[in-house]
Amino acid sequence: MDILILVSTCPDASTAERIARELVGASLVACVNIVPGLRSIYRWSGAVKADDEVLMILKTPADRLSAARERLVALHPYDVPEVVALPVADGHHPYLQWVIDSTRIP
Repeated sequence: MDILILVSTCPDASTAERIARELVGASLVACVNIVPGLRSIYRWSGAVKADDEVLMILKTPADRLSAARERLVALHPYDVPEVVALPVADGHHPYLQWVIDSTRIP
């Protein structure tokens, strides 16, 4: 089972929830955890910036990555949204199967 964890940041919880509902509703991801209280420090346009954000943790099978990433980027308000995919090396088999099954629902 090739399952991936995607991480992405959003400017606020309502934006993250809107994106999460769209991706889950379209069966592109099985689940999105929205984690508040994130502070990001980054370089943008030659300056060091800092912003409060929320973190989205998304679970999807590898064969849905392309479609999930494309839709996430299209829905995202940032010019260059963070979308990073991390492989799941191991996990509880029934949960991993649920991720696959949840993304096969039309």
